Amino acid sequence: MSALICGSMAFDTIMVFSGQFKNEILPDKVHILNVSFLVPKLRREFGGTAGNIAYNLNLLGGDALPMATIGHDFGPYAAWLEQHGVQQQFLKTVPDAYTAQAYITTDLDDNQITAFHPGAMSFAHTQSIVKKTDKGPVKIGTVSPDGRDGMLLHATQFADAGIPFIFDPGQGLPMFTGDELKDFINKASYVAVNDYESEIIMSRTGWTLKQIAERVDALIVTSGGKGSHIFAKSKVHEIPCAAAHSLADPTGCGDAYRAGLLYGLLRGLDWETTGRVASLIGAIKIERPGPQNHTFTMEQFRARFKKEFRYDLL
Repeated sequence: MSALICGSMAFDTIMVFSGQFKNEILPDKVHILNVSFLVPKLRREFGGTAGNIAYNLNLLGGDALPMATIGHDFGPYAAWLEQHGVQQQFLKTVPDAYTAQAYITTDLDDNQITAFHPGAMSFAHTQSIVKKTDKGPVKIGTVSPDGRDGMLLHATQFADAGIPFIFDPGQGLPMFTGDELKDFINKASYVAVNDYESEIIMSRTGWTLKQIAERVDALIVTSGGKGSHIFAKSKVHEIPCAAAHSLADPTGCGDAYRAGLLYGLLRGLDWETTGRVASLIGAIKIERPGPQNHTFTMEQFRARFKKEFRYDLL
């Protein structure tokens, strides 16, 4: 059984400014802003929601199928995916576009200035979901941050095909009205958000968490270091935050967590265990910089799971 992961593939170029933005920007001159930052540290990461979730689900041994639109510059990312055994048959190249990419400059106070170019992501709506692959039927899907039209289309296609999916709006939330968010929720089987995103959804829809949870099989709300809550069948499961050995970089932790959810759903695990799998892989991710630089074997993961939660992951 496969998980069809609809979302973005992107390059993240991350630069570190060895000063503070506040010392370089004059508040009374922002109308003629013209600044330049020397950035001695730079790294380029492979990212995007579909890529990150698929990478993590692949580590867990799941059949991850990322579906996204990519640009003519995707070659290095394709080589990375091939190296790590992530399938690419549902990645569609848009020849005249660049792959989506973010340029992020961070100062010593952890403030960020980001420029994002959607590129090929804007053509996500040219992809249609599939119900079956050469390995069997698609058991579950995700609608994660992507082109606006693509997210709307894929939610409808999943619903029409009878394929349960996780609505994972993430940074795509600002693109949708309250009525559109209600429609996503009514079509989805699961909704996964962080605590800030849950507040936005409640504000735009006028629905409480309880009302949202009543419309889906499960509502998952993460709260960073405070753990997460899974609202399912009138019960709230409190999921502890797994201990991390270090706190290197939170980028991609939410995507890792969602891969853990998919793993549990594909295997039919209970919510207590599914949430703990998601929590642990999020902790493993935060120990390394970038969204796809961590690795483990399932033997190592099960050993750490037992040590952390005091029971076996079967």
